[in-house]
Amino acid sequence: MMGTVAIDGSTSKQGSTDKARTNGSRATGTRATGTRRARRVRMTGAERREQLLDIGRTLFAEKGFEATSVEEIAAKAGVSKPVVYEHFGGKEGLYAVVVDREMRQLLDMVTGALTAGHPRELLEQAAFALLDYIETYTDGFRILVRDSPVAQSTGTFASLISDIATQVEDILGMEFKARGFDPKLAPLYAQALVGMVALTGQWWVDARRPKKSEVAAHLVNLAWHGLEGLEPKPRLIGHRKV
Repeated sequence: MMGTVAIDGSTSKQGSTDKARTNGSRATGTRATGTRRARRVRMTGAERREQLLDIGRTLFAEKGFEATSVEEIAAKAGVSKPVVYEHFGGKEGLYAVVVDREMRQLLDMVTGALTAGHPRELLEQAAFALLDYIETYTDGFRILVRDSPVAQSTGTFASLISDIATQVEDILGMEFKARGFDPKLAPLYAQALVGMVALTGQWWVDARRPKKSEVAAHLVNLAWHGLEGLEPKPRLIGHRKV
């Protein structure tokens, strides 16, 4: 009987100890969970907006405008769809902001690069600026060269190239005037030169060969020596004249 009591008492004490340990573990776990929740800082409106822009930019570059959904953007951000609508009014609004940012980034890089005095070096700087953008902001470039149903309201890659060509046009105009060429033709040549670089950039974004400096050198080689041998009044040699 005494043995039984001893065993019962030991069991009771052991049970109390185990229970205390379990309760202690639960309490510790609860405190840890509470600490983790406390550390989870809620994003500000500006931070959430930037997060959605980053996610949207990545998805638009990978899948295009049509294949990207508000549901997917919201899921990647860990928010509900209404949050996306609250910040941008929908997928179109988000896309428009992304495109506008990329266009300004590229235009700023090109115009900011044109600092040299010699025309050939200016051509090199313009070529490098576009290739630098493609290399650094590859997702942005992929978005810009895609067609989208909201392009009319946000601008197109063609309109961006036209803006850059305007910068080059002034440089060519001065050179044309100095050489006795008609400066009124500078816009045409500016569009041709910038368009050549832009289309080469679209090819290079995937090829990435040869290296950037070689691509820039070959582009300038074609452009500069083409300009160098320019005829003041070019003539057609074929049968068609109109």
